Amino acid sequence: MTTTAPPAQGLAAGPVDRFARRLRELTGPGLPFGAAELAALDRADAFPADAVRALDEAGLPRYYVPAEHGGALDDFTVVMRLLRAVARIDLTVAAAHGKTYLGAVSTWITGAEEPARRLARRITDGEVVSCALTERHHGSDLLSGEVTARPAADGGWLLNGEKWLINNVSRAGLVTVLARTHDAGGPRGFSLFLVDKARLGPGTHTCLPKVRTYGIRGADISGIALHDAHLPADALIGAPGQGVEIIVKALHITRTCCAAMSLGAGDHALRLAADFAAGHAGDDGTPLARRPHIRRELGEATAGLLLAEATGLVAVRSLHALTGEMSVVSAVAKAYVPAQIDALIARLLHLLGPHGLLGPGDPHGQFAKAERDHRIIGIFDGSSLVNRNALIEQFPRLARGYRKGRVDAAGLAEATSPHTAPRPFRPAALSLLSTAGASVPAGLPAAVAELRERARDSRDGAGLDSLLSLATRLLDATERLHEAMAAVRFTPRAVPAEAFDLAERYELCFAAACALHLWLRATPATGDGTPAPDTWLRGCLVKALTDLGEPVDDTEAQALDDCADLLLGRPPGHFVSLLDQLRPGTPQEANAS
Repeated sequence: MTTTAPPAQGLAAGPVDRFARRLRELTGPGLPFGAAELAALDRADAFPADAVRALDEAGLPRYYVPAEHGGALDDFTVVMRLLRAVARIDLTVAAAHGKTYLGAVSTWITGAEEPARRLARRITDGEVVSCALTERHHGSDLLSGEVTARPAADGGWLLNGEKWLINNVSRAGLVTVLARTHDAGGPRGFSLFLVDKARLGPGTHTCLPKVRTYGIRGADISGIALHDAHLPADALIGAPGQGVEIIVKALHITRTCCAAMSLGAGDHALRLAADFAAGHAGDDGTPLARRPHIRRELGEATAGLLLAEATGLVAVRSLHALTGEMSVVSAVAKAYVPAQIDALIARLLHLLGPHGLLGPGDPHGQFAKAERDHRIIGIFDGSSLVNRNALIEQFPRLARGYRKGRVDAAGLAEATSPHTAPRPFRPAALSLLSTAGASVPAGLPAAVAELRERARDSRDGAGLDSLLSLATRLLDATERLHEAMAAVRFTPRAVPAEAFDLAERYELCFAAACALHLWLRATPATGDGTPAPDTWLRGCLVKALTDLGEPVDDTEAQALDDCADLLLGRPPGHFVSLLDQLRPGTPQEANAS
């Protein structure tokens, strides 16, 4: 898969805006995305078939297929924004439809043209693709998988075993299956297969019963049992023994998709809470949103969402610009973004009180559904624990790269310049581990130096000096963190608890560094020394430093109240997004994302 660079059109607003308009047309009483209709499906644990079909008709599957294979995927940022737009309305629908993107990625990245073309035709024709990795007794431990694939006499394969807790596996016509092809297992003991259920012999596969889940209740979460299921030779993805390597690299891509769904859920929850606070008053007639403690809560939640968005945006652009570092970037995005949105929703739940616990049939009940639905995103494509473990394994490289100042300057500038078209994606550059470290935190010293230069040249020197103070404390915390990471000693199956604490701190430093890099690249210094708007960045840095346990004074903490004003001042029906703040010349464009 090598995506072709699109014309320079910033954030590819065209397809995103068109898609957002179509979603609005589909939202209303009696329509596929109507609130009452989706609430009824949730109560019945029923699959949102009409909404999924509407997304097919709107052309979303084309963005799961690379342009070189006849699809529309040439910028992963667009896929992120489209799925985020769906998740803003209903996370069940986003998870149900987006699974095809996740299921197809392994085929795209192997570089085999004919299988990719065949799969592209199936997807653009509306076929659903699932990805079956996990098993009932092994969870995320893929190397313990018991599903086997044995060579058949005709050169094909015979699959046996059960995959379980798989999204869309019953409804999918195609299923990517990881199977053991060597008795000893190990990293080279597994292979990947694209199973066409229509070509399986009678009685050789059984769809298992739907699993009732706490959230995304209507999704097809079930399993598949295979009984000497014969596959043709061309069902193999890549070469025998490459299954784990391909899947790990595919996860570097799909984890950014999970971040998109989390951001959509966060958008939805934050808007519901803000609307509630603005529309309800206390006994004295003062709107709740004007009460200082509620304003502060809304501001901190807004800053948390913007930090998560900064991480997700840089992560998805890094697929193009920092491809060799995605083992780090994707792990951070998948561990941090869902966890941050879970924390945001929990904060808002306290603000809403009993109104946040009402069922989806109640006018205020959409929040409870969003809270339930989002909890499952944290375990998709590897839980936060799994991803933090992946970070810990790379601590020595990360610490060494930071100490030596290893930065892909051109790649970092591109990853943090959302107004520019990305370079083509080169899957061959994906790596199981980042040998150079991570450019986002390693580039922080230069970013702080650039901010110091701007503060010296700006008319508003005092204003930027206070921003510089926050950024300098972030840099100090990041440097201390890397020293602590370098000192950790562990064996693969005896990781100390403190290493996971360091991983969480690394995510925070990474997220805050993303925000600073984005601000520097997307709001360049003006020639006359006029300062660029920095409200959102102040809020992000204050939030990150607070979560890190670093000192923040009361005056600096007022940046969170300013973030609340960004939220409460948005036009009706719009969301707070960095894409507005980073592109001041196109107000509200990001609300199509």
